[in-house]
Amino acid sequence: MWRARRAAVACEVCQSLVKHSSGIQRNLPLQKLHLVSRSIYRSHHPALKLQRPQLRTSFQQFSSLTNLSLHKLKLSPIKYGYQPRRNFWPARLAARLLKLRYIILGSAVGGGYTAKKTFDEWKDMIPDLSDYKWIVPDFIWEIDEYIDLDKIRKALPSSEDLAKLAPDLDKIADSLSLLKDFFTTGHKLVSEVIEASGPLLLLGSPGETTFRATDHGSESDKHYRKVSDKEKIDQLQEELLHTQLKYQRILERLEKENKELRKLVLQKDDKGIHHRKLKKSLIDMYSEVLDVLSDYDASYNTQDHLPRVVVVGDQSAGKTSVLEMIAQARIFPRGSGEMMTRSPVKVTLSEGPHHVALFKDSSREFDLTKEEDLAALRHEIELRMRKNVKEGCTVSPETISLNVKGPGLQRMVLVDLPGVINTVTSGMAPDTKETIFSISKAYMQNPNAIILCIQDGSVDAERSIVTDLVSQMDPHGRRTIFVLTKVDLAEKNVASPSRIQQIIEGKLFPMKALGYFAVVTGKGNSSESIEAIREYEEEFFQNSKLLKTSMLKAHQVTTRNLSLAVSDCFWKMVRESVEQQADSFKATRFNLETEWKNNYPRLRELDRNELFEKAKNEILDEVISLSQVTPKHWEEILQQSLWERVSTHVIENIYLPAAQTMNSGTFNTTVDIKLKQWTDKQLPNKAVEVAWETLQEEFSRFMTEPKGKEHDDIFDKLKEAVKEESIKRHKWNDFAEDSLRVIQHNALEDRSISDKQQWDAAIYFMEEALQARLKDTENAIENMIGPDWKKRWLYWKNRTQEQSVHNETKNELEKMLKCNEEHPAYLASDEITTVRKNLESRGVEVDPSLIKDTWHQVYRRHFLKTALNHCNLCRRGFYYYQRHFIDSELECNDVVLFWRIQRMLAITANTLRQQLTNTEVRRLEKNVKEVLEDFAEDGEKKIKLLTGKRVQLAEDLKKVREIQEKLDAFIEALHQEK
Repeated sequence: MWRARRAAVACEVCQSLVKHSSGIQRNLPLQKLHLVSRSIYRSHHPALKLQRPQLRTSFQQFSSLTNLSLHKLKLSPIKYGYQPRRNFWPARLAARLLKLRYIILGSAVGGGYTAKKTFDEWKDMIPDLSDYKWIVPDFIWEIDEYIDLDKIRKALPSSEDLAKLAPDLDKIADSLSLLKDFFTTGHKLVSEVIEASGPLLLLGSPGETTFRATDHGSESDKHYRKVSDKEKIDQLQEELLHTQLKYQRILERLEKENKELRKLVLQKDDKGIHHRKLKKSLIDMYSEVLDVLSDYDASYNTQDHLPRVVVVGDQSAGKTSVLEMIAQARIFPRGSGEMMTRSPVKVTLSEGPHHVALFKDSSREFDLTKEEDLAALRHEIELRMRKNVKEGCTVSPETISLNVKGPGLQRMVLVDLPGVINTVTSGMAPDTKETIFSISKAYMQNPNAIILCIQDGSVDAERSIVTDLVSQMDPHGRRTIFVLTKVDLAEKNVASPSRIQQIIEGKLFPMKALGYFAVVTGKGNSSESIEAIREYEEEFFQNSKLLKTSMLKAHQVTTRNLSLAVSDCFWKMVRESVEQQADSFKATRFNLETEWKNNYPRLRELDRNELFEKAKNEILDEVISLSQVTPKHWEEILQQSLWERVSTHVIENIYLPAAQTMNSGTFNTTVDIKLKQWTDKQLPNKAVEVAWETLQEEFSRFMTEPKGKEHDDIFDKLKEAVKEESIKRHKWNDFAEDSLRVIQHNALEDRSISDKQQWDAAIYFMEEALQARLKDTENAIENMIGPDWKKRWLYWKNRTQEQSVHNETKNELEKMLKCNEEHPAYLASDEITTVRKNLESRGVEVDPSLIKDTWHQVYRRHFLKTALNHCNLCRRGFYYYQRHFIDSELECNDVVLFWRIQRMLAITANTLRQQLTNTEVRRLEKNVKEVLEDFAEDGEKKIKLLTGKRVQLAEDLKKVREIQEKLDAFIEALHQEK
């Protein structure tokens, strides 16, 4: 019975195979498909029309049953469920169909369909590469000119022939499911094949039929399979890790080779081998924009929102070490537990043929491959930091700009900030903590700044201060990259490694970030080289449990991966924000230009430096004009100034004492002695002082006198400062006094008046001097005795009690002089007593000292009037002078004295004029140039001396234009690079 039942089932299978034979016609020509598409095109398409060919033909062509002698066998039509006669050929047919090769063939076809479907999905995911055709050589696109593809396509089988190769997979699956029970015990080979192909998924028609072998294993087999799967997973993970590390080492080797090759190429470009001009790199252009913005006063509501990588962290968290690993050089000063970063340091990383560093305001290059240059660079950074820090402070907000170039460096701009502290220690300013917080916030509040948050992995995360600060500035973590340093110490000291994973994933504290990285920055030895630290870091992560246990991913470790990620994030942020910043500066420029046109329509837009250059030229022109002063003008000014300085001494100390003598011999002796003493001690020094003051006055007059409509009062403060500083620096030649003393002594020794003209000039000079003294004396007497009767009546003024006493004393002394006009200059004691008693008799109490003071002024006036009368008499005395006043009662020795003084003044003025024009004016001009050069280098001095709304508006307008131009050039270069 069981044999009959098996035969019936086999017949049904054969009938189904005959019914669903695979003769197929397709509406879509297969020749029009791609070669790969033809091979994986699915055989059961919804639009296909099925045609059933003759069973004999189908079997003869595509079945292994062609070995049977079926040409003598005649098959009658068979319906499902009906068997006209018993026959064993269906059993043989089923056995052959269940052979291993048919299952493999079906699996291959099903796998091909799956591959086709997967290929279509991947194909949709691949971007359009039409823009990158330049990568493929041109002959690939012209290959059809050399190879006849149509001929090859015609030689391939047609779509109908390929369709016949694919059996009816649906029916094969149905047949196998029906016959599985019958052939399980009888056909061990089939069972093993089906069991082996249990996990195989065979997709056919839209139903996607699946073959799964029945699991008849025992519970121990299942347990063994689970254990083996776990071991396989562990093994695969380990192999994956080793593969990643292997490819990482290959990548590092290739990067190193690429670095050397780029270095050679850049060196060739520097030497001009390729004869092309190298353009400024993008990062250098961007860094220049940031440098200009750092000097720009953020007025007019325009803020600097251009991206930077801001490196923040707790003190001694490893910020500087991370930066040095990215820059590939130990460029920062280091200290054990001491605050070393005292001001922000902007580091611009760019690619170049040599590994060098240079400051923005200096042309010196530091070779970072030489230890002595590295030490000099660290020392220079430390000096600049200490220079920026003002007295009484610990940190400074002023930025130090440093450019680092080298082959293979990632292009970006980083700002290293002072480490955040929790407690102010001894030696620090009390506001150090608040100052650091304000500096950090100022950089981090920029919405486009990338925050590189550095956390020390060797200390407890709860002790970190910077994470709270970063969370306040970037609560959503859209621009924050978290870096855990000293992971080697953390893995060694932390009892629970999962805690490191929690820190890296941001689960230990509420701080979100774009990415999380773990790095090792050395063994704590400051003398370690960058290469040694990299090797140690790579070796550590290769053997670290953090990677083996999948707590960390391979792309989350090493400073190399960190620098790549930071650079990508930086340039992404730059591309997204730079055009918006350029538009904001365009609007600011328009507002400034409009304001300038409304306020200063007829003036050029000169900034502070341009105004300084204009003022500098004006000052130099005015100094040069000193040399164009005529000699006559110099001598007149010098002679007049010198006489004003020495006239008091000549009249009071030389002339009056000599004139009060009794005879001419005594007069001349007294004059010679006093002139000699005066010449040896005071006169040359006074003359030099007068000359220097005269030069200052002339210089000041040229500097300050208005120039009419061309005068610009904006330069007044600058000119005054230049004048004062130049005069302060100028020193008269020390040898001038010695030579001048000899000249003056010889001039005063000469008593010979050659002609009447000189005699009259001396008399005129003497009259002027005496009249000036007489006028001064009368003013002194008037102040002493008060207003006369005329002024009292006209101006309603009265005398004081003291003035009344002086007036009574004056009247009494004048009576005494009238009695004796040749009275000597001094009063005798009895004369003082007589005057006092006479005044007391009229009820006036006087002191002897008051009588002497009043007598001095009264006698002085009397003597000067007498001298003037004598001077008039001497107008006709030149004839007696030539005869040496022999047989003449007229003696004019005082006229000769004033002629000697006048001649000395003229010769001294002439000498000083020559020294001024030949030496001192040039030295003053040199001093002015030096002062202007010093002021030109002192920005603070220019800001202080050139002030006002006009200057500030022009300054802002120039800076905004410069920023906009640099931004436009950078954007254009950025688009060209794309």
